[in-house]
Amino acid sequence: MEQFQIETAQNISINQNTAHLGDRMLAYIIDSFIIVVYTILMFWLLFSLDVDMGDMWALYMVISLPAFLYYVVLETFMDGKTVGKSLMQIRVVKLDGSKPNFSNYFVRWVLRIIDVALSSGGIAVLTILIRGRGQRVGDIAAGTTVISEKKRVSIKDTLLRELPEDYKPTFSQVTVFKDNEMQIIKELFDSAKRNGDHKVIISLSEQIKKVTDINTELKAIDFVDVVIKDYNFYTQQL
Repeated sequence: MEQFQIETAQNISINQNTAHLGDRMLAYIIDSFIIVVYTILMFWLLFSLDVDMGDMWALYMVISLPAFLYYVVLETFMDGKTVGKSLMQIRVVKLDGSKPNFSNYFVRWVLRIIDVALSSGGIAVLTILIRGRGQRVGDIAAGTTVISEKKRVSIKDTLLRELPEDYKPTFSQVTVFKDNEMQIIKELFDSAKRNGDHKVIISLSEQIKKVTDINTELKAIDFVDVVIKDYNFYTQQL
């Protein structure tokens, strides 16, 4: 799983995890299965109605629209997800971490013809592997990528922060917080970074400054990170 750094409009740098290629392929298989099952059921319904062949063609064109528009409609109304993407916990986002608009989803959908349909997915896989940042041709044209929303469990999820032996704290005021309060700050901060939610990070920064009376020129994301590390340093000394 690769990471790429996005820069928000508020000049906050946030790392995002690109969706694993295997997760994207499984999501594609799930979505394709749904489309195939829907198409088979619609054929069965048309034949069971015993309608005229001329009318059947017209009816098929109408009822096949949901399958045809599956990706662009679901991604537009499900916040960058399809059924397959939801199950695999992946989502389409713009490269700056914001929510894509309909034009972004539409470009991705149109270029599925090149990425997936004409090459059986070969061009998409090749582009993702070579390009990096989880982008197929449609993503490159639309300025989007696909990120993973899976929470990766590591030592950082059980400890506040791992510090180098020569770490020097910056803000002694952080000791005003209690363990449970700092744990909440850490969890909110880590979650906001994963989801690219800069508003939460800014809010955390402002609340910490208010409680501690700290004045600093550090960016919000850097400030909160230092506060967590400093707290960990001082509590380790007890």
